[in-house]
Amino acid sequence: MLKKALALLAGIGLTLTLYAATTTLRPDHPDTYVVKKGDTLWGISARFLTKPWLWPEIWDVNQKVRNPHLIYPGDVLVLGYAGGRARLGLQPQARAQATENAVPALPLSAIKPFLKDTRVLDRDSLVKAPYVVGFEEDQLRGTPGRFLYVRGISDAQPGQRYALVRPTHVFTSFDGSGNYRDQIADELDSNVEMYTGPWHQETLHDGHLGKGKPLGYEVTVIGTAEYLRGGDPATVLLSDSTMEIRKGDRLMPLDNTPYDAAFYPHAPAKVPDNLRVIAFSDAMDAVGPHQVVALSAGKDEGVENGQTYTLVHPGDDIHDDVISSSQRRSFGERVTLPEEFIGHAMVFRTFDHVSYALVMDSIKPVHLGDPARMPE
Repeated sequence: MLKKALALLAGIGLTLTLYAATTTLRPDHPDTYVVKKGDTLWGISARFLTKPWLWPEIWDVNQKVRNPHLIYPGDVLVLGYAGGRARLGLQPQARAQATENAVPALPLSAIKPFLKDTRVLDRDSLVKAPYVVGFEEDQLRGTPGRFLYVRGISDAQPGQRYALVRPTHVFTSFDGSGNYRDQIADELDSNVEMYTGPWHQETLHDGHLGKGKPLGYEVTVIGTAEYLRGGDPATVLLSDSTMEIRKGDRLMPLDNTPYDAAFYPHAPAKVPDNLRVIAFSDAMDAVGPHQVVALSAGKDEGVENGQTYTLVHPGDDIHDDVISSSQRRSFGERVTLPEEFIGHAMVFRTFDHVSYALVMDSIKPVHLGDPARMPE
């Protein structure tokens, strides 16, 4: 009898294990898939899984390749089962030669400007950086092939190259109730002065929230320059630029490896406190799939590339008119409605206290202040 019971329990355990392994798989998942140019890890994961961020749960990391999460066009992926678990691995004899770039986690075209041209710095780094003070022949703006005069450069050698950056936004956190007004992103001019910005953030400059704590200062790379000779100011040659250079633009060391291209979708171990959307680009009011959002936490809070979060909309605080009228209450009650699911976003670049994520899917627009949660 005991043996039968144990056998029955073992069978139930195996069934539950197989059920858990298969419920994350798409009903129409392929058994094999040939990786193609233009694929992304998220897209490939979504072919096999209902929840692409569970990629590490089924991907066979024991394969003898330098980075088990890197796959290339021509690789053949095979879905199988081992120990009651679904496992996805490479077909050994079909392993492609790495003649092309590895498949990225996200569509690079959607995030390229934020990978190569955007940085987030602390205030001291920004304020103390060398800055443009004037131009050749007393011009009003700097253009490629012309001299720039820069203050604050020290210990530079002739021929040394710099990135020219322009401050764009400051991310600020205030102690408060935790709503979207507690984290704001205001546009900066090149002298680090705040004014109303195009990211549709509240311009809370009337002192009601106090000074606040800067999470970081966003700068955009707008050109490169070559150091020619010292002095105060020093002389540099503007090599190239995406826009005219103006007084106050800063100089930073060139970053030859500005981002980590090799990461994969996965769930975070935990979600930082009060993590929410604090800014977005290329929109006035809301964003949708394949648009970039800035989140209110970064490396120091445990955020890393590839982490996927669920975005939700806070439940509205409404007046209960029913109880007010039925019980003849003059004021009634306030009721907070449940959060509403919006979609998912994957982090692709992190800084100390700010990170950037790409909205992967959504059923509703993403708004400022929307919280990020552990993916379902």
